[in-house]
Amino acid sequence: MKAQIGRKTPPLSVSCWVQGTETNFDRLSGQVVLVEIFQVNCPGCFLYALPQAIDLHQKYAQHGLSVLGVATAFEDFDKNTLENLTRLAENGEVIGETLSLLSQHGELSAEGRLPYRIPFPLAMDRLNKRQAETTEHDIENFIKTRILNFEQRPEADQQKIRRQVRHYFQSLDYHAETFERFDLKGTPSHILVDKQGILRDCAFGAYPELEARILGLLQE
Repeated sequence: MKAQIGRKTPPLSVSCWVQGTETNFDRLSGQVVLVEIFQVNCPGCFLYALPQAIDLHQKYAQHGLSVLGVATAFEDFDKNTLENLTRLAENGEVIGETLSLLSQHGELSAEGRLPYRIPFPLAMDRLNKRQAETTEHDIENFIKTRILNFEQRPEADQQKIRRQVRHYFQSLDYHAETFERFDLKGTPSHILVDKQGILRDCAFGAYPELEARILGLLQE
């Protein structure tokens, strides 16, 4: 079941909860729910999105907001793992590009770890080994949802893009169920669900309006 804005939100599909009590949207009726989708090897997730989510949790958890974190993987499968998510949750350990960039920004403790704990439940997206070959439908659908005005580009450019997309699919060892169920474009992404369990937003990247959106949903 694919997620659609304005419809009942399909459940998160996770392999393991590494922090907090196992939950899902059907158990959070009457709450506004924010799900932060991130990758462990995603510096921007730790510089901007997760601090924003922590701030919102601290401000509004007592007013009807539930924040959940789901780590996914659509690349760097050797780094974006359950094991590294567990180390993050238990010890504040970060790895790869996240470690490098946060170190450069002076965002880590003297021991090279996050100087804070993520205070809300954390889970790992369910990853499945790819079995089927990539189809032309897969390629066309990927292009349609991510590349504007594709049909208006010169034929040579279209063919080049198709080759690049095919190469991208071939590089994927796994597919992540929640990431694909909500048709996410990358990380960080933000899933916003109202008190009735209706999907209200599904956004990628910086989201400066997120607090205002949450306040509006809390007041409904």
